[in-house]
Amino acid sequence: MKKININKVMVVAVILVVTSMSSAVEETWTRKADMPTARFSLSTSVVDGKIYAIGGGQSPYGSYLSTVEEYDPSTDMWTTKADMPTRRSGHAASVVNDKIYVIGGEPSEQASLATVEEYNSTTDTWTQKADMPTRRTFLCTCVVNGEIYAFGGITAGGPGGNSFPTTLEVYDPVTDTWARKYVIGGVVGNLEGAALSTVYEYDPLADTWTRKSNMPTARIWSSSIALAGKIYVIGGVKFGGPVFSTVEEYDPITDTWITKLDMPTRRGMLSTSVVNGNIYAIGGSRIWWPWTGTSTVEEYDLNPLVVDFNCDGIVDAADVCLMLDYWLTDEPFYDIAPRPFGDGIVDVQDLILLAEYLFEEIPPVD
Repeated sequence: MKKININKVMVVAVILVVTSMSSAVEETWTRKADMPTARFSLSTSVVDGKIYAIGGGQSPYGSYLSTVEEYDPSTDMWTTKADMPTRRSGHAASVVNDKIYVIGGEPSEQASLATVEEYNSTTDTWTQKADMPTRRTFLCTCVVNGEIYAFGGITAGGPGGNSFPTTLEVYDPVTDTWARKYVIGGVVGNLEGAALSTVYEYDPLADTWTRKSNMPTARIWSSSIALAGKIYVIGGVKFGGPVFSTVEEYDPITDTWITKLDMPTRRGMLSTSVVNGNIYAIGGSRIWWPWTGTSTVEEYDLNPLVVDFNCDGIVDAADVCLMLDYWLTDEPFYDIAPRPFGDGIVDVQDLILLAEYLFEEIPPVD
């Protein structure tokens, strides 16, 4: 009889388990506590590990809000905070030095704002700031070196009807002043049929734009968020429908896109924020028309905690033994602490975290 090397067989078995398990739990979506106030076209911002959901609309007929609600991911609970002075929808928000700056939007249909208001979460108070030079709705903002860049959007209302501003404007919270930067030529045109997949990269130092690879799914009213050097575009709609649950990841280094796990609830006009390496998709509208606010909150974990290594439904000595087999190596599957991405080596931190779940039953992985 041919002699079988038991050790080698065991190693192969472990590798097979790890390989199949790793692909199964690469990413997950989890339903969290509903936001108290259902709404779409809101903004969300993170200060001190808490998410602030601000403003938004409940119907397309002017039911726009000044409501502010705070979400604590550690407790999965919501708290009502001081209302924003100006009720609005379709605005943008960015955080500088733990202050939230809410910019633009509209208080009713066809009436874009230039209004800027600052929220201090420590004192739960609002302060009026200098208006943005160009009033607009559905704009985007981002922070670079302590300054807020505002671009895109729609200028609704006025004698000329709707227009699509191409100006890039920069706000300095320290001086409470705005400056105009590079102007992009041309406009998209009417909103109808204007779902685009176009991607441009802006260099603030050179004040220049560069065309990049198109996003796979053309859409409007999606939400985008940066995490660990990648950009995630989530949800959105095509004019007239459908509403998407699509998630696509962009790598700026390779200029490439990949499709990720769909969001459980399809919706557009949602907002996203990141806390502790997880993305929270909040609110939005599940239908194209008439837009109807939802209170849905879903957490996207790109690197979920795995402690039941052998998938037998319980964390026990067998899982400890598997971890010890890779002790002091850089095996990422067993490098589970600190969350969310590990520290680069399988060590006592990982063993301590595993011990916290010892003898706990773990639901099977689909």
